[in-house]
Amino acid sequence: MKVEWATTPWQKFMGLMFRKKLGRPMALVLAVESRWMAAIHTLFMRFPIDLVFLDSERRVVDVVKNVKPWRLNIVPKKPAKYVVEMRAGAAKYKLGMKVKLE
Repeated sequence: MKVEWATTPWQKFMGLMFRKKLGRPMALVLAVESRWMAAIHTLFMRFPIDLVFLDSERRVVDVVKNVKPWRLNIVPKKPAKYVVEMRAGAAKYKLGMKVKLE
């Protein structure tokens, strides 16, 4: 999967906010420190997204599909090290799958 990494605090804060669209195949990856830091919101977003939460070994611990704009506090069911934000309908991952991020 081709990804864009959010590495700075500003990039993590902004995420996909205010973007008009998300290219294909592309996803935004945020590295986080804890389950609660992995909480995502979709405020100021213009399109729905799928969320894939990964552990430190990049295995899927939760998938939340078709999250509409203006939602708050989407938290993974298990601790996550990475959050992958992608266009709605793109998440074809199942729990336990290992994800390769380029």
